[in-house]
Amino acid sequence: MDISRNRVRSLAGAGTVAAALALGLAAAPAAPAATPDRAPAGAVPAPRVPAAQVPAAQAPAGSPVAINGQLKVCGTKLCNQFGKPIQLRGMSTHGIGWFPGCYNNGSLDVLANDWKADVLRVSMYVDAVDKGYLEDPVKYTNQVHDLIEKATARGMYVIVDWHMLGDGNDATWGDGDPWTYAAHAKKFFKDVAERHRGKNNLLFEIANEPNGKNWQGNRVDWWTVKTYAEDLIPYIRQFAPNTPVLVGTPDWASFGLSGPTDESEVVNNPLQLQNIMYTFHFYAASHGQRYLDGLTRAADRIPVFVSEFGTQNNLGEGANDFTMTQKYLNLMASKKISWVNWNYSDDHRSGAAFKPGTCAAGGPSVGTASLKEAGAWIRGKIRTADDFPTS
Repeated sequence: MDISRNRVRSLAGAGTVAAALALGLAAAPAAPAATPDRAPAGAVPAPRVPAAQVPAAQAPAGSPVAINGQLKVCGTKLCNQFGKPIQLRGMSTHGIGWFPGCYNNGSLDVLANDWKADVLRVSMYVDAVDKGYLEDPVKYTNQVHDLIEKATARGMYVIVDWHMLGDGNDATWGDGDPWTYAAHAKKFFKDVAERHRGKNNLLFEIANEPNGKNWQGNRVDWWTVKTYAEDLIPYIRQFAPNTPVLVGTPDWASFGLSGPTDESEVVNNPLQLQNIMYTFHFYAASHGQRYLDGLTRAADRIPVFVSEFGTQNNLGEGANDFTMTQKYLNLMASKKISWVNWNYSDDHRSGAAFKPGTCAAGGPSVGTASLKEAGAWIRGKIRTADDFPTS
């Protein structure tokens, strides 16, 4: 792999001493008494795994993980094992239940070696109707395990994405409320953390896009998400004390900008927990300057990770707005905000990277012949050095 790029592969200098920082954890406020556990009765437990695990294999030389090691949040930045701020760039799977054939060894070789991606976001939907975890916890947890191993073997970081989504129409058990399946989330992340104990390339995204109404029939606001995070993160820390955690923000991970507020809802009331980042999602054809300005203000105050974006509209389809997307990329490069594009599949929508039928034919090829317009453009942005000049 090319290790000369001005991003994550150019940060380990000769003579640098790797000194892992001890990660403390502030005491989390208890979840409110009225919301201790909103998982429906009859929850199916996640599969049990052995507590003892074989040590993680060494990452390939020159790969992002080999160079940067265990990541941690320092101030408002994501930093490598040497305390240097870095910017990850990569791709998200589509829902792994929808497009499992797109994530074989060949396609991940292309992502790691041809695209030169630093990170793979493994998106596992939650609802059974979305081919997600609740349909078959063992099956989908094993899929996640498999993709973690594949990405690890290629020296990429992995975002394990609890892809709760929903339409927000159910006032009592709205799927956009992260509390709805909190008990399931605990089982899932415990299983993943125990199975991959010792790996230094994981990040946990605990609530993809909070939205709609909460259990009381009110908007899923920052208080709802914050109390969920305060309950879940200390639980996860028992099994994965050093893994950075990405926390969703209200109104489809927009810092409230797709709803009635803005980033101040989160910025003025942050989590009192360490090694966490806040997610922001945008789709350039739908989310213009107001969203860009909100991201700018938020990133100056709190650590932000753009764990999903597209060059199209907010449905991941329609015409590409590369001009607006480039404005976002410039901002993210200047502030070293890591990003992941949606999505690495051959879905029929314009937001999918591959042309239809690519996965059935064995997966994407090296180069751009098997890619749609957006896929070819994003591949170029991942492969190249920073688009925004830095001093």
